[in-house]
Amino acid sequence: MESPSSHPKFPPEQEPPNHLDDSNGEESESESEDDEYEEEEDSEELDPAAERERLKSLFRRLSTDPVHLRVHDVVIKGNAKTKDALIEAEVMDHFRNARTMQELVQAAGIANARLKDLEIFDSVSITLDAGPSELPGTTNVVIEVVEASNPLTGNVGVYSKPEARSWSLEGSLKLKNLLGYADIWDTSGSFGWDQSLELSTGVSVPRFKSVPTPLSFRLSLLSQDWLRFSSYKERLTGLSFGLWSTAHHDLVYNLTWRTLSDPTRSASSSVRRQLGHDVLSGLKYSYKVDKRNSNLRPTSGYAFLSSSQLCGLWDPRSLKFFRQEFDFRAALPLGFFNSALNVGISAGIITPITREFTKTPSPIPDRFFLGGHSSLVCSLTGPSSLYGFRSRGVGPTDRKRTNSDERDFVGGDVAVTAFADLAFDLPIRVLRDAGIHAHVFGCAGNLGRVSQGEGFEVERFIKGFRSSVGVGVVLPTKLFRVEVNYCYVLRQFEHDRGKTGIQFSFSSPF
Repeated sequence: MESPSSHPKFPPEQEPPNHLDDSNGEESESESEDDEYEEEEDSEELDPAAERERLKSLFRRLSTDPVHLRVHDVVIKGNAKTKDALIEAEVMDHFRNARTMQELVQAAGIANARLKDLEIFDSVSITLDAGPSELPGTTNVVIEVVEASNPLTGNVGVYSKPEARSWSLEGSLKLKNLLGYADIWDTSGSFGWDQSLELSTGVSVPRFKSVPTPLSFRLSLLSQDWLRFSSYKERLTGLSFGLWSTAHHDLVYNLTWRTLSDPTRSASSSVRRQLGHDVLSGLKYSYKVDKRNSNLRPTSGYAFLSSSQLCGLWDPRSLKFFRQEFDFRAALPLGFFNSALNVGISAGIITPITREFTKTPSPIPDRFFLGGHSSLVCSLTGPSSLYGFRSRGVGPTDRKRTNSDERDFVGGDVAVTAFADLAFDLPIRVLRDAGIHAHVFGCAGNLGRVSQGEGFEVERFIKGFRSSVGVGVVLPTKLFRVEVNYCYVLRQFEHDRGKTGIQFSFSSPF
């Protein structure tokens, strides 16, 4: 039996080293550290996935289940000059009606667009912040704007009018937000090589204090030379007041002093009877909706314009007449070569407001004139454009006083035009990438008289339609649409100024 002293014992921390145990210990410690390292790696690899899953779950909830949330306060920052009341008036209705997170996000998008449309901010940022802790389920809307660094802007350019063989120098100057109500003061001018002159100045305010509709005022001076077409010069000095304006509706009051003169003393009897001074006092109402996907090259959608003008209000000396226009366009995609068929029809009528309106001539400058090379598909302008014919080159005429071979185009009381335009991509990739495409078109139109005792016969009006067809290449840009067309006149009448051949067109959708 061995004595206890033969094998001394140590406390665990003082036990002699054992190489095998040390080796095993080191291996076990390294394995433990490796396991912990692997666990950390696993946790690091799992965290992003878990985070993504949580975000996906949140997005699914936001997109499917309504998250109830209401606005506690609207905080506006960055508006050194712009009135708080203006910004609040533009956005508060949208946020006040929102009751869920989804509705608030949608309201923020609408509010952002409305503030940018004022054209007085360089940037607009809208943030939804947490509301007070004692009011759960609330949020604060923070609107941060950056006002325009340069409130004064201007532009100048030279523009051509191929149908009238003339050029014009045009310029404009704008001063924005002078009073802090998003007011825009602008002055514009245009001088034509054909001695036409247009000067105007005005101010527009989108919302002034408690007035819910935009207000505008404009003073204008216009001088136009129609001697080559109708043997008269026209000069207008007028005031224009915008009374009501929304996304689709506009109501304007116009007061204009107009002078017609004939410095050549060669005008026809129809024109001579209307020379002198006149007052135009009236209201003009317009309804417009444009759902086309593009103004320069529409491939789907439709557009409609209705314009009504009533003159002779409140002033017995003012010209009295009623003028109505309609314009409808539609674009139908065909599904090959990015092709689309654009069709349109326009109509208009003007009639004097008198008991014997069929015997009273309507004002010549307010009648309808057809011809010119403005684009068929671009903007809504009522009955006017007719390819293959010169500007004011269609319709009723009257013989000039000095030369029986020359005639004045005196316009019509009734106008109807229609067109069809098939546009398609060219098979050359470089042209397709640049947006250059081809089109084939056909158009027709006619003018008729209701006043001056001639009467109006539908059958005679239909038989009098002029028409043309053609093909061309379209070069769209950001500001205007350029067309190089070959036009073939199918039908014209005596005294019409129609011509088959190459024609150029520069049209703006604005």
